[in-house]
Amino acid sequence: MSIFSTLFGTGKEKSDKIEVLNQADFAAAIKDKKVQLIDVRTPGEYGNGHIKNAVNVDFFNAAGFERYCEKMSKDKPVYLYCRSGARSRGAARKLIGMGFEKVVDLKGGYMSWR
Repeated sequence: MSIFSTLFGTGKEKSDKIEVLNQADFAAAIKDKKVQLIDVRTPGEYGNGHIKNAVNVDFFNAAGFERYCEKMSKDKPVYLYCRSGARSRGAARKLIGMGFEKVVDLKGGYMSWR
């Protein structure tokens, strides 16, 4: 089983660093705080509406995503969301692989926010 965990990135070490919150808990976690909040959707999606104070860092632009994230604090939590939750899950795994200690993902993405 540990071989599968290694291959597919489902090991306990990684999952402990990624927290998935529902809309209400995510909103409470970012309210009135200066947090690292990233919208990983495309610029067009971001332009059609986004969470206040979110920075748009398109996950599909892999090089740009990595460059931006390398400048962020790795010991402070990063709050992520996308449209429905799939891209932000991938982004969360990428950030953990880059050495970030804690990543918080919005369950259901921006669709659950509105």
